[in-house]
Amino acid sequence: MNRKPSGARLPLLAFIGPGLMLAATGVGAGDLAGGAFAGMNLGVAVLWAIVLGALFKYVITEGLARWQIATETTLLEGAVLRLGPAIRWGFLVYLLLWSFVVGTALIGACGVAMHALFPIFEEASSAKIVFGTLHSLLGLALVWLGTFRFLERIMAVLVSVMIVIVLATGAFVGAEWGAVLRGLTIPKIPDHPEGIAWTLALMGGVGGTLTVLCYGYWIREKNRSGAEDLRLCRWDIAIAYFLMALFGIAMVILSDGLQLSGRGATLVVDLAHRIGEKTHPSVEMLFLIGAWSAVFSSLLGVWQAVPYLFADFWHLQTHRKSLSPLQFTPYRVDTRGKSYRGYLLALALVPLSGLGYDFQLVQKAYSVFGALVMPLVALTLLLLNGREAWVGKSYRNRWWTSLALVIILGFFAWIGLPKLLETFGLQFQLN
Repeated sequence: MNRKPSGARLPLLAFIGPGLMLAATGVGAGDLAGGAFAGMNLGVAVLWAIVLGALFKYVITEGLARWQIATETTLLEGAVLRLGPAIRWGFLVYLLLWSFVVGTALIGACGVAMHALFPIFEEASSAKIVFGTLHSLLGLALVWLGTFRFLERIMAVLVSVMIVIVLATGAFVGAEWGAVLRGLTIPKIPDHPEGIAWTLALMGGVGGTLTVLCYGYWIREKNRSGAEDLRLCRWDIAIAYFLMALFGIAMVILSDGLQLSGRGATLVVDLAHRIGEKTHPSVEMLFLIGAWSAVFSSLLGVWQAVPYLFADFWHLQTHRKSLSPLQFTPYRVDTRGKSYRGYLLALALVPLSGLGYDFQLVQKAYSVFGALVMPLVALTLLLLNGREAWVGKSYRNRWWTSLALVIILGFFAWIGLPKLLETFGLQFQLN
């Protein structure tokens, strides 16, 4: 494994690149729409939920990085090796469902965002299909032909554009900063029929769901290992979730008190029109560029990262006879290999079949599957990182980390999951 020389100065991207990719991939159309819906229905009183959601995801991602650096195996590999090979089949079912629904959503969102910038089609539905297909194929080409370092740089540019533009738009629109400060520091859910549900959706939307697992493959590409690189990962992850929290806060502030008619990605377009009415048409165009950067960076990140997960599953499946901690040899996914590229092709092409279909039922099912991700990962980290014999004394969970994971597990299992099951139709449709 190639290591950096001791004391060598590395460029900023080498330090925070995986975190920027996490931020770019984790903020997509659902986060745009989620922030807009929450701001429209609940206002800035629920900004604390974004901060808490970012803290939850930080604990999860830090635990994932700590396991991988301690054992040189990904969390998926660790779960299969230590908790039983049957886990890989449950993971595959979830991965396939997630890939189809999210792939369709991202393709459609890119199409809608591009149509808002270049309204050359009379029918928005046609524009969504044409532009969305072009974006999917562009993402496929960039990942297929590009190196990890090349894609890292593209993602860094896109996430920078996304964050800067949305924050700048928020400055143009203005806000009641006293109310914003109270919303950030005082936990409160407004009296609204779906107040709890929207708050949970806002909290869970910070930083994605399955894409959290992809961070492990990015730090493997960067050859990170040892205590020094774990400290680097902690800074990296903290920066990523700070940026994602800023983005979510800005989206809620921008939509505070507005009455918007769209749904999903079209809701964001409607929000842009309202921003233009309140400020200037150039600000509307600026916001749409930021929204496009958000959805395309998310699509590009998912196209690049999720095939890692399938390739990891495939390696575990084809080497199932040696699935023991003593026999298993850690390896790096070959991004030119058949399993990675085969899933990349499927991810970019199969969801195209859903662009003209009403995905309400599938989106409802995904809301339940999405609610399961965080408590399941929290439970896995409690089990894996809680054993000193598996990770070593210096990498095992400290009491405060275990407490945080228990709180995450309890919060989603006791409050979040039942409420999402009750409000089964809360998912945002991307029309």
